[in-house]
Amino acid sequence: MTLKLWNTMANALVELEPIHAGEVRMYNCGPTVYSDPHIGNFRSFLMADLLRRTCDQRGYKTTQIMNITDVGHLTTDDVADATGEDKLEKKAREEGLDPFEIARNYEQIFHENADQLHVRKAHEYPRATDHIPEMIEMIEQLIENGLAYSVEGVGVYFRVNAFDQYGCLSGNTVENLDSGSRVAVDDRKESAHDFALWKIDDKHLMQWESPWGKGFPGWHIECSAMSYKFLGGTFDIHTGGEDNIFPHHECEIAQSVGSGTGDFAKVWVHARHLLVDGEKMSKSKGNFYTINDLIEKGYRGYEIRYSLIASHYRQPMNFTIGGLDGDAKALQRIRSLREKLEKWSADPSEVIEGLEVEIETARNGFNDAIDDDLNISGALGVLHETVRSLGRQEPKGDSARLALGFLSHCDEILGVIFVEETSEEDGLSEEQQSWVLGREQARNDKDWALADELRDKLQESGILIEDGPEGMTWSRIR
Repeated sequence: MTLKLWNTMANALVELEPIHAGEVRMYNCGPTVYSDPHIGNFRSFLMADLLRRTCDQRGYKTTQIMNITDVGHLTTDDVADATGEDKLEKKAREEGLDPFEIARNYEQIFHENADQLHVRKAHEYPRATDHIPEMIEMIEQLIENGLAYSVEGVGVYFRVNAFDQYGCLSGNTVENLDSGSRVAVDDRKESAHDFALWKIDDKHLMQWESPWGKGFPGWHIECSAMSYKFLGGTFDIHTGGEDNIFPHHECEIAQSVGSGTGDFAKVWVHARHLLVDGEKMSKSKGNFYTINDLIEKGYRGYEIRYSLIASHYRQPMNFTIGGLDGDAKALQRIRSLREKLEKWSADPSEVIEGLEVEIETARNGFNDAIDDDLNISGALGVLHETVRSLGRQEPKGDSARLALGFLSHCDEILGVIFVEETSEEDGLSEEQQSWVLGREQARNDKDWALADELRDKLQESGILIEDGPEGMTWSRIR
C-alpha cells in the first residue's frame, strides 16, 4: 500500500508521489521562540515527526527542514499583513533582555522538549535571523517580477491583486476577502490586502540594512526563502497547524511561486487545533499546558508523546489530564509486555504454531493504517489487540523475539515503547537504542553482517554488546 495523505491544496486524499524517486523532501513550520512551547505547538510538531518516521521506515531518503522563527512574527497574525508588536520583542521587553537572548533561550527549551518527546531531529533548523540576505534577494526578485513594490520610509509590500493564484490553498481569494474584510485601510498600500515583505520601523530592536532602508523582514518571507535554500523551489511536503493555512501558508505560496523559484510544495498537511477541557487554551482559564508543565507534574516524555499522537491529526483533539492518565495506563500495558518478552526471550522454546502468521497480519494491519493518512487510531487498535493476544499466549524464546520484532517495528513510528527517560550518562541514547533493536532484529533474521555492523557502531559510540544465555547485555566502555 502506498502512503496516502490528505492534501489541503487538493482537498482530497492523495498518494505520495515524490518528485525524485526514493526521496522525500519536507518542510515543517517550526516554533516562534518567544516562550515555552505548549502542547498545541507540539501536536503539530509531532504530526510532522510521525510523517518523518513513516517516510524513513518506508525506505525513502528523507530530508526534513524545520524553521526557527526568531524575528518578524507579529502579535496580530491572523491577517496577511500582520500588525502589532513583534512577539519576540514583546517578550524581550517584558523580561528586560536582548531579543537575541530570548530567542536562543527558548530555542534551547524547544529542542530539550523535542528530545523529551523523542522527536527525531530535523536535518536542518534554519533561523530566520541567519537568512536575511536570502529574504532580501527574494524580495528583489518579486519587485522585478512586478509582484511587490516599495513605499519610502515604510517598507516593501506584496501586490496581492497581481498574483492570480492567491487563495488557492485557503479559498481566501481577493474577492472573498473583499466581501468579508475587516482589514483596516492603509493609504500607503495599493490594496488593503497587500502584505509586508520588509518593514521599516526605527523602534524595532532587531534591524538589518536593506535596499529599502534599515528594517526587518515580514513573517511569511522567511519560510519562502529558507525552504528554497534547503529544498529547492519545488518539494514534496509542507506541514503546519491549521492556523497556518491562512495567512501564512497562502502568503508563502504567493512569494515562492511569484518569485519564479518553482511550484513550491506539492502536498500540504495540516494538523487540527488542540483544545483543553473542551476550550481553547488560556492562561487565565488555568488550562494552558507547556511540555515542561506536564513534566513537572510527573508525566514522562513518552507518555505525553503517546497522548498527543493518539488521535488522528485531522481531528480536533480535546486534551484533558484524565485523558493523559488513561493514555499513560494504556501505554504501560504495552511497555509491560515488552519487559516480559525481553525476559521470556532467553527461553529456548521454538515459535508457537500460528504466531508467525498472526504477527505478519498484525504488522500489515499496522502498516496499512499508517499508510492511510497516518491513521494512528487504527494503528494503535491493531497494536493493542495484538498486545492482548500476546499477553494471553505468553510467548517464550523464538516466539518472544518474534513479538519483540513486531513491537520494534511499531515503535519506529510511535517512539514510545522502547524509549527510556534516562540521560546518555545513565543509559542509551535514542540512536543507540535503535541500533540495539536493529541488531536484535538482524540476528532474528540471521543477517549476521548487519548485526556485526550495528555491534561495531555501538562499540564506536562507547557501548559494548555481549550475548549470553540470559540474552543480550550492554556496558559502557567510555
